[in-house]
Amino acid sequence: MEKKKRTRKPKGLGDTVEGIFKATGIDKVAKFILGEDCGCDERKAKLNELFPYKQPKCLEESEYNYLHVFFENYKSDIRPSEQRELLLIYNRVLNQKQEATSCSSCWRAIIADLKRLYNEY
Repeated sequence: MEKKKRTRKPKGLGDTVEGIFKATGIDKVAKFILGEDCGCDERKAKLNELFPYKQPKCLEESEYNYLHVFFENYKSDIRPSEQRELLLIYNRVLNQKQEATSCSSCWRAIIADLKRLYNEY
């Protein structure tokens, strides 16, 4: 019976580069030429720190409840008070600095991101 490898989600660019190097065999070449301590782990950690992937924080209960009511009643228009509350949740959970906008495609993207988060609960 074949054992399935357990893959974990990459935290940032360093994890992705490591995966590519392992898949192509470059990691073995680097270790052969540079020795066992080729600096790959330090490079991976630095790249993950400089270029992290979006790691959302957990929704708080009040945020979840707000989104629950919002998505039950959402049609297409968003009132300014809803915009403020949605942005507070969006910016905190996704560690963003999005400001209020009148751009409808921007709001569609924000709402889609929040809907995905909400649905994960």
